[in-house]
Amino acid sequence: MGNLKEIRSRITSVKSTRQITSAMKMVSAAKLKKAQDAVINLRPYSHKLHFILKDISQTIEGEIENIFARTDEPEKILIVAVTSNKGLCGAFNANVIKQVVNLISIDFAGEFAEGKGSIISFGKKGTEYFNSKNYPVLFSNNHLIDQLSYEKALPYIEQIMNLYITKKIDKIVLVYNKFKNAGVQVLTVDNFLPIEITKQEVTEEHFDYIFEPSKEYIVKELIPRSLRLQLFEALLDSLAAEHGARMTAMHKATDNASEMIKSLQLNYNKARQASITGEILEIVGGAEALKK
Repeated sequence: MGNLKEIRSRITSVKSTRQITSAMKMVSAAKLKKAQDAVINLRPYSHKLHFILKDISQTIEGEIENIFARTDEPEKILIVAVTSNKGLCGAFNANVIKQVVNLISIDFAGEFAEGKGSIISFGKKGTEYFNSKNYPVLFSNNHLIDQLSYEKALPYIEQIMNLYITKKIDKIVLVYNKFKNAGVQVLTVDNFLPIEITKQEVTEEHFDYIFEPSKEYIVKELIPRSLRLQLFEALLDSLAAEHGARMTAMHKATDNASEMIKSLQLNYNKARQASITGEILEIVGGAEALKK
């Protein structure tokens, strides 16, 4: 009977775990809806603004555009990594951390070896890893992700952009998970600054805009606004992707727990049947012995 007690204990334990993972799945699903709506609502505006920027930047020359589109070989590199504050979301954080490590050890190995590379981390999981490995973390923020809004993110976005404007940094790269749908997150590496507008990006569709007060003034206002939205969109994407990844992970964990319970229940029934059969055989054997 000791074996039966052990199996019963395991079944109870797995059922308790299944209740937790099922509850976490439902919580993530509720949070995902809100984050998904925010991303979907922002994308049309952000993409249209970027399209206009690419269109009119073809005719702009001079210092206005060059502030954000320097062509010098970058020496000082900044990697902005966006992870989550909590785990239980599959490979969500591991993928971002691995990509950042690859950039440091391969793409920007020379810059980081010379002390000209640094990291800005949003999210506790990334911050803990980079600090534990003594990577050069310029600053980190683990609270913004949990209470994300444009107003709260703007000071940090401005701080990152000012690092480039004041030439303390020559190149900024964003590493985050882009939200595709509830079950798919795409690891993304974006060259945030300098702005790279190549000939391949120029669309055949071109509009002759009427500028008021002037084209230069519009572009001067448009480029920073587009960059702010791009970075905020990356944070929103990461938040939605996190909830999607956690919901998927908890759904799989709940299914696995159900399968384990079925297997344990089958083993329990077999062990109980064997125990009952053994007891019957003992009774029959005892009865036979008495007859003799």
